[in-house]
Amino acid sequence: MSGQTPEIPIEHQLRELAPQVLGVITRRFRDFALAEDAVQEAMLAAFRQWPREGIPDIPRAWLIRVANRRMTDMIRSAMARRERETVMTREQEPAIGPAEEIEADMDPEDTLLLLFMCCHPALSNSSAIALTLRAVGGLTTAEIANAFMVPEATMAQRISRAKQSIKTSGVPFALPTPEQRRERQPAVLHVLYLIFSEGYSGSAGEQSQRLDLAQEAIRLTRSARALLAEDAEVAGLLALMLLTDARRRARTGPNGELIPLDKQERSLWNQAEIAEGTALLSFALTKGSVGLYQLQAAIAAVHDEAASAEDTDWPQILALYELLQRVSPGPMVTLNHAIAVAMVNGPARGLERLKPLDRDERLSGHYRLDAVRGHLFEMQGDFPKAVEHYRTAASKTTSLPEQDYLLIQAARLERKTSNLL
Repeated sequence: MSGQTPEIPIEHQLRELAPQVLGVITRRFRDFALAEDAVQEAMLAAFRQWPREGIPDIPRAWLIRVANRRMTDMIRSAMARRERETVMTREQEPAIGPAEEIEADMDPEDTLLLLFMCCHPALSNSSAIALTLRAVGGLTTAEIANAFMVPEATMAQRISRAKQSIKTSGVPFALPTPEQRRERQPAVLHVLYLIFSEGYSGSAGEQSQRLDLAQEAIRLTRSARALLAEDAEVAGLLALMLLTDARRRARTGPNGELIPLDKQERSLWNQAEIAEGTALLSFALTKGSVGLYQLQAAIAAVHDEAASAEDTDWPQILALYELLQRVSPGPMVTLNHAIAVAMVNGPARGLERLKPLDRDERLSGHYRLDAVRGHLFEMQGDFPKAVEHYRTAASKTTSLPEQDYLLIQAARLERKTSNLL
């Protein structure tokens, strides 16, 4: 044990290491459900012991050793309960040597392969995505529920059913073939997109950004592109992440307060990421078919190319959103399309485009709908209605930085209103 206090909180280290350890244990034992239980117990053991005894010199190897031991115990126990004649002997266990040997056995793609494995043919796309966000992304059930816009209890049941479906399907939970990887690719890309989105803009809690999640999503997407180098949508997704992440340093102030895109200091934007994202997008667009992530990356690129907010080519963004609505319609696309309409044709037209979303159960109670209405009413000069919607949005969001930002906007307009009286 090193015995030193880590610079990074233990819970953050464990969250980052969990999917890596789960990937190793699943690869060795080919049983996801048991592996997840074993890794969870290893995490709990670390959470109890590390603050008292110190962080191990090689934390990941420590966790793998403990999870491997627990996995072996569970398999032996299960075999005994079934009264089998053969038992697992020490010679049959996957070899666990010194920590350095454990690290040497690590496959850098274990986490990526675990992601593909979670997109199991026994599961619907939504269930596969939810399960993978738990196993690979390390998101809580509440965070996943927020991403899917469903109650937390509903998501907990969905994840539980997903595990049970895998167990009863008879389809082995094993490394997918190259053909299976392509079949599962849409669900995998959706998972990576959601992990990045949660990392770039946290949906709950005190942090507006979770750099570990965003960076892990980018790393995994790079690995996916190495496996599928000619695929335009993989390149498009990586481009989208880089073009969005390029603005990360500018989107929060010194006290963690949110700074909207039109107020950001653009000199803080990461030009290397913008250049790489633009090159990836150019490659993707040469492949012919244009997909969801390529279009979103193209919109991000238009924002990044503008020298100032006033220079933003909103007509081009509007045209891209209209194409996106045809390729992948959905409530969030409609919401962002309404903003583009307002920027090109005026706030009244944008507000009109929002009305159908009041009947969409996926978004009707979401804070973003009220936040956008507040913004458009402010553009229109109707400050009382803008204040009302900003405050309603603040009451709905579970992100404290978002809540603070919305309340500040409401207070600012209230002061402006009182000065006009």
